[in-house]
Amino acid sequence: MKSLSTRTTIRKYAEQAISDGLLYDLLEQAERTPTMGNLQLYSVIVTRGQEKKEALAPAHFNQPMVTEAPVVLTICADFRRTTAWADQRKGNPGYDNLLSFFNAATDALLYTQTFCNLAEEKGLGTCFLGTTLYSPQTIIDVLRLPKLVFPVATITLGWPAEQPPLADRLPLRSIIHLESFEDYTPERIDDFYHAKEALPENRHFVEINHKETLAQVFTDIRYTKKDNVAMSKTLLEALRRQGFVE
Repeated sequence: MKSLSTRTTIRKYAEQAISDGLLYDLLEQAERTPTMGNLQLYSVIVTRGQEKKEALAPAHFNQPMVTEAPVVLTICADFRRTTAWADQRKGNPGYDNLLSFFNAATDALLYTQTFCNLAEEKGLGTCFLGTTLYSPQTIIDVLRLPKLVFPVATITLGWPAEQPPLADRLPLRSIIHLESFEDYTPERIDDFYHAKEALPENRHFVEINHKETLAQVFTDIRYTKKDNVAMSKTLLEALRRQGFVE
């Protein structure tokens, strides 16, 4: 059993299959996760076939684990199932709006984290792909997602073929606010980020990117305003096509 205090992201996987029995048992256990109104506003697309993995890969910047992992899971915010149920039971569903998307996305992300915890307890390795919202329309097209279904998370899953070191984390005091929000002073920022910035690997990261600070690597290279604005437009257009915003 793997403790959360020692968990790592796994991007390389052994050539060992994951049985349907194990996979579906984990997927079923994860259904016990909290959910809004007990509606379970999520669906999971299970991808095992190589052709489909290769079709999904461009949406994830062709990261190798997408095609190399035994299983790729795309977790979707899904209000279509609830809407269809309501329609068939003389209800009057009104879930084609932004609030409903956020509620379903929250459900989907809660389910995703529960599933990852369960899978890692069994010795499996997972990698959460933050690229899912970068190119949602590609994923929507490949997986043929209908209206009111939207991809919000992707997990690659397999038996680990690596033992990566623990990634750094900010100190607990940087995320805790007692009673009300305490804004960040320059002194507090220095305190919170000093250890992270001093790590040899992060100092090297700054050097090889020819920057002065670690923050500049993130703002000027990895997650730029230009890219964020462009991908926000893409995201909004996909949400419109899927029926969540007008």
